[in-house]
Amino acid sequence: MFISNICVISVLFIEDMKKPELMAPAGDWTMLSAAINAGADAVYFGVDKLNMRAKAANFIVDELPEIVQACRQKNVKTYLTLNTIVFEEELNDLEEIISSAKKAGVDRIICWDLAVTQICKKHEVSFCISTQGSVSNSLSADLYKQLGAVRIVLARECSLEEIKRIRALTELEIEAFIHGAMCIAVSGRCFMSHHMFGPSANRGECIQPCRREYEITDTITGKQIIIGEDYVLSAKDLCTVEFIDQLIEAGIDSFKIEGRKRSPEYVGRVVSVYRRAIDLYFEKKLTPEIKKEFMKELEEVYNRGFSSGFYFGKPSSEDYADIYGSKATTRKEFIGTVINYYKQAEVAYVELESGKISLDDELLIIGPTSGVVSIKLNEMMNEDRKILEAVKGDRITFPCGEQVRPHDRAYKVVKNI
Repeated sequence: MFISNICVISVLFIEDMKKPELMAPAGDWTMLSAAINAGADAVYFGVDKLNMRAKAANFIVDELPEIVQACRQKNVKTYLTLNTIVFEEELNDLEEIISSAKKAGVDRIICWDLAVTQICKKHEVSFCISTQGSVSNSLSADLYKQLGAVRIVLARECSLEEIKRIRALTELEIEAFIHGAMCIAVSGRCFMSHHMFGPSANRGECIQPCRREYEITDTITGKQIIIGEDYVLSAKDLCTVEFIDQLIEAGIDSFKIEGRKRSPEYVGRVVSVYRRAIDLYFEKKLTPEIKKEFMKELEEVYNRGFSSGFYFGKPSSEDYADIYGSKATTRKEFIGTVINYYKQAEVAYVELESGKISLDDELLIIGPTSGVVSIKLNEMMNEDRKILEAVKGDRITFPCGEQVRPHDRAYKVVKNI
């Protein structure tokens, strides 16, 4: 009876909870389509000014109406990032961008410079305080609420227990990162890039010198040594899929994936995994075995190794990356271009321009409207003849259940050794 009552209480608890929003990064149209197709509830993106990913592809202000329209057709919310510091001479640009966002119907602005909050209030545009604001307690949250914020992205340094306490003490929506790159600086406010090379992280121009291996020099003898065995300034990537249930139960309103400078297949894969994980939790089907499979999927795309970040306390030396670049277990190799797609037959027509492919290969077809389409090559034809292998110069057809488009690029997925 006791065990049965616990099960009933658990079921009721899940049914009473609100499903968190899943927010995805969009650096360009291909990433935007990949995020939408993979199941994102919201996307965040920047234009060519005043956002923390100046080196991402980014959109332009004139594209805002088209972005909003594409997202609304799929019931996906749109969040525009204006999260750098803003200088006096940029206030007019800022006002123009926010005015344009209002006209286009952008759902929310993500910011932390108070100038942005004031212009958002002037134009009656909803705004959220970025993680750059380092909100890590309920009093700070209440102050931003008084300024008009509807949501806060908590400082990345907050533990799960701290998030629960803040959740209990503020009426603001709470957003937290669940996956992607982490920075050793407090909530990403770093001066290393600016100090060493000029481009500032606080202006979205970071060139990530922290990701490199360093050596120290004895200024008296001139002797040099490599600092440890790890890249001691380069943090591993955050990954929460193994404890996503605990984040849901903490009452976080929005789960945010980092990655506007990463690839479309990264966005598609990561959004897809977390979409399934969240949905399975609410279906009471998210098991430890499924989480392990999800981890394997996440390891296939760009990552620096995985860490739980600050959720269970301060990171240790094990949370530093041990290589420069990615530890992904797979990579993509360009093979050709889509010539046509036959909707009725659901068949793609592709010209091979490089390498070769065989039956059972995994392909990715990537394009601005198609997003990222993954295909297991179970059958292919050259003219009217079934073939087992195709090489550069061949024009082939194969079944493709999702629509792709002419000029989309086709890639073969290859395992890294």
